[in-house]
Amino acid sequence: MRPLDQCRLYTFIDTAYLRGRDPAEIARQLCRGGSDLIQLRAKNSETAEIRRMAAAIQPILLEAGAGFVVNDHYGLARELGADLCHLGQEDFFDAGFTRAAELAAEPSAPAIGLSTHAPEQAMRALAAGPAYLAIGPVYATGTKPGAKPVTLEYVRWAAGRVTIPWFAIGGINLGNVDEVLAAGATRICVVSAILNAPDIAEACREFKRRVSQSQPPIPKRAAPERKESI
Repeated sequence: MRPLDQCRLYTFIDTAYLRGRDPAEIARQLCRGGSDLIQLRAKNSETAEIRRMAAAIQPILLEAGAGFVVNDHYGLARELGADLCHLGQEDFFDAGFTRAAELAAEPSAPAIGLSTHAPEQAMRALAAGPAYLAIGPVYATGTKPGAKPVTLEYVRWAAGRVTIPWFAIGGINLGNVDEVLAAGATRICVVSAILNAPDIAEACREFKRRVSQSQPPIPKRAAPERKESI
């Protein structure tokens, strides 16, 4: 996968929105649309089913260069060789962890992303040393119907204070994404607005285009200098 600071569009294979569709085909469409990170989120699935879905989608993501993220299950993410594992506040802090390195201690272990819903949670999460933060839900969302929207104010707060990669998430669609970007977001997570779109790949392309147009080009990393032999 490309470095996180170069990732703009974070999408999902969420079993709540599959409606009988093949996860592998959804993965292909997300990759064709330019997704940088793709999370497998299967809240009500057994571990064996998650393994089966992961086995089907991982080769597709690897070929496309998209990062593979597993939701919630860190042990499984490690077993599968995922790039990242996304955890909620309760999955991390309430489980007794205070530093991401307590889980991702080895170089080959999946890095950790953490959900945050308020500035105080973000500050606590930053101190834990994760690879990225999720900032949201910005708007009301069906993926978390009981969660109170954090509004664009939290996005503006994050834009001014969070220095690691962070992604605005929650209820983002093509009708409101421009105001999320105007509030300072440079990376977005999109779930239902893509998975419910008639053309998933095209929806991804449009979100990617909006994000890319709102940002300066990402500088290419310089190749290491070659030393001339004497």
